[in-house]
Order: sequence, then C-alpha cells, then structure tokens
Amino acid sequence: MVFVTGGSGLIGNFLIPALLEQGHTVKALYRGSIPQVHNAQQVTWVEGDILDPVFLRDALKDVQYVFHCAGLVSYAPQDKELLKQVNIEGTANIVDACLEHGDVKLCHVSSIAAVGRPKGVTVLAENSKWDSAAEHSAYASSKYLGELEVWRGISEGLDAVIVNPSVILGPADWNRSSTQLFRYVYNERLFYTQGSANFVDVRDVVEAMMKLTFSGVTGERFILNAEQVSYKAFFKSVADGFGKKAPSVKVPPALAEVVWRLESIRTWFTGGRPLITKDTARVSGKNHFFSNDKVKKATGLTFRPLAESIAWVCQELKAAAPELR
Repeated sequence: MVFVTGGSGLIGNFLIPALLEQGHTVKALYRGSIPQVHNAQQVTWVEGDILDPVFLRDALKDVQYVFHCAGLVSYAPQDKELLKQVNIEGTANIVDACLEHGDVKLCHVSSIAAVGRPKGVTVLAENSKWDSAAEHSAYASSKYLGELEVWRGISEGLDAVIVNPSVILGPADWNRSSTQLFRYVYNERLFYTQGSANFVDVRDVVEAMMKLTFSGVTGERFILNAEQVSYKAFFKSVADGFGKKAPSVKVPPALAEVVWRLESIRTWFTGGRPLITKDTARVSGKNHFFSNDKVKKATGLTFRPLAESIAWVCQELKAAAPELR
C-alpha cells in the first residue's frame, strides 16, 4: 500500500491517478474535504494532520511506500512560524512514523530552495553546499531543515529518497502555486523582473518520483528541473498561450527593493498579505541553473520542453474555465 500526503496539491493531483494506473493501492491524507482527483473513489481517504504524530503512526499501518508531498510554500513574513511547523515538524513526524513501522520507503518532496548556492557558482547540483551563515528566506530554511530530518532518518536506517523540484508547472487552482504566474499574465500585468527561473512539468516530477521510489535507489537527493528561462521569455510564452499581451515593463533591481519596502509598510497598516516581499524581490533577480544530470542518469527520464508544458497548462486552464477562452 502507498500513503500520500498533500493529496489536494498540484503534485498529489497527478501522483495519485498515476499510482492507481500502475495498480497500487493508495491511501491519502486530506484536511477539510476530499480532493477532486481522477478516480478519487478508488482511494482510501483518511482525514488528519501531519502535525499529529499519533495519527501518522496509525495511518502508516500496512503501508510500504510513503510519498510526502504536503508542504507550505510561502514568502510572506507572517507565515514564518507556520513554515517551521509544516515543513520541519511535519516532516520530522513523517520520518518518525516511517522509522517506527520499519519496512517503509519514503519519497520526500523538497525544493531547489533547499539547494546550496555558493558564491560565484551559477550551475548548481545536489552536492552544492548550504551556507548556514548566508541569508536565506524562511521558506528555503524550512525546506532545508525539513531535509535534515529525512537525512536524520536515513542515518537511523530509513529507506528514503529526496526530490528537489524547481518551479512546478501544471493546471491547478488559479490562486495557488505556480498557476498564479499564469493568472498574472492572463490579467495582462505590465511588469517583469530581469532575472530567470527554473521550471519543470508536474508530469515529469511524478514520473521521476515513482521511478526513484519503486527502485533500489536510496539515501540520495535529486534535482528535478527541465529548463532555465528568463521571466520575460516565460511570460511571453504564457501570453501567447492565452492570446494576451505579455508584461513589457522591466523592473530594475533598485526599484524592486523600493517596492518590497513599500509593500511591507502597506501590509503593516492593513494587515493584508504582501504582493512582493524582500525574498521574492531578491530571488527574482537570480540566474542560477539547477542541473538535472543526476536524475537523468539514474532514471533515464527525458524532461518535457518548457514550451510544451506552458502550452499544455494554458490549454487545460482554458478548458477548465470557459471564461479564460
């Protein structure tokens, strides 16, 4: 039996049907309401919380594989403590539950945010060293420390693999995850930053996770990344997919620094959530490339071209919401 956390998220929405298609018996965690994934009626849904270690120990009974996809992605300052709870404490609870049951293999979904970024290095790999003294976002730190919990489990005998996806592209909630980038373009916003980002198709993420988990590979981490592209080029491709006008006004780094400070003041008075933070402003100006050589050698996976992924997401979003056509 396979246990999946984060069944309502972007990865979970594609992972669960893929597991069912391969004939696996799936048990999945949900909170609030059962997610509307394909063939959801074939899944044993259990309501609970990864912050509840007793629940997790019971949930993992008769389970052989765990895909830990649940996690919080946020750069908002007010989510700092929640990031620690979900991404660190929650992962620690998953690791402890797996260790208690013994014969369980864990696939932990981390992020490229947890990969070290040594000064002067532009091509980053799984062994890029994390500098604890450097400035990191609360999100990046929470994913790095969450990974340390998995490495702790591995040192105690846990069979586990870690995947570090870049920005995952897939049709999902218009207001969540990377789909917000598509909404930004659809609404014909004007601005883009001069940096670049790394992207990967959710279908490739799922394929890599399954190949690594249902194999003899263990005690390793793998970057999952298809391409690096400038924000300008990415927004242009999305605009073409929607038949919209692409952002055309470049925001220089100095202006981005001003904007996040103004946003911080605005949200302090209003209690709202910032549209741009110090972390998002500075991350958007980076130009690192995350190498996918290791996972390609280990699995033989060929990543989909970014243009194909963008066109697919635009098509699926328009099909799901007629008003976007």
